[in-house]
Amino acid sequence: MITQSIIPCIWFESHVEAIAEWYVSKFPDSFIDYTTKLMDTPSGETTIVTVSLSGQFLQLLGAGPLKDRNPSISYMVTFPTSEEVDTLWGELSEGAEVLMPLDTYDFSARYGWLKDKHGVSWQIMHSGGMDIQTVTPCFLFVGDVFGHAEAAMNDWISIFPDSYVLEDHMIRYGGTDGPKLEGKLNYARFVLSGREFVTMDSAENHQFAFNEIQSLIAFCESQEEVDSYWERLSAVPEAEECGWLKDRYGVSWQIIPWEMEEMMTVGSQEQIEQVVQACLPMKKLDIATLRKAY
Repeated sequence: MITQSIIPCIWFESHVEAIAEWYVSKFPDSFIDYTTKLMDTPSGETTIVTVSLSGQFLQLLGAGPLKDRNPSISYMVTFPTSEEVDTLWGELSEGAEVLMPLDTYDFSARYGWLKDKHGVSWQIMHSGGMDIQTVTPCFLFVGDVFGHAEAAMNDWISIFPDSYVLEDHMIRYGGTDGPKLEGKLNYARFVLSGREFVTMDSAENHQFAFNEIQSLIAFCESQEEVDSYWERLSAVPEAEECGWLKDRYGVSWQIIPWEMEEMMTVGSQEQIEQVVQACLPMKKLDIATLRKAY
């Protein structure tokens, strides 16, 4: 079962079980935790596969077409040796689009950034002796939200318990980077509910933005916690649906009770379908109603 309170969710059109197996075969110390199938959703049959990739839990959602994939959210994979970097790069390179070639850079002795054949972006790098999380979700603030990386980080830290900035892992752009960039976050690593995340600003003319293709699931212990997260995060009323919301920076979140996750994991197919049907009319999830449906 999932042991992390905030995990990423990546949306795929179909074949999500095969995609999960592919990722697990590429990453060291990885496994498929459980698979849930939902019928009669707005997308028809929906499959959710929960995986752990090198210690990072993710849910892979197979639910039909959505928006274009882009690197606004990528995953930074950090290894203590260059050999491990080269191995994973080789595993993920087939059919991939290289965004930054695997090479030596000022910030890393071995680094490369690619979008794999499934459209997910990975920054693979040598740790340089730093003791940091192996797989870390990374936010890239561009376009309309350029310059807001620090504000978003601080907002999220204020909402979730056991959250803080890793001060030794914060780098700002300097005066030589130009007035538009000076003082903005070149790179910052922070903790949300005990797990590390990375955030960055970029002034490049990127033609993409955060969208629902990747979201963050925040699991909750109680209805009070669901209500609190919802009130403090939701900023786009028209995006509220079935526990999903969008915050002021355009990042999508799913605010999910742990109790519901357990229902969807151990319940009979009939119970799961009853919970799904109860959930569909909701915006913010109501635990008592879901419990009754179950």
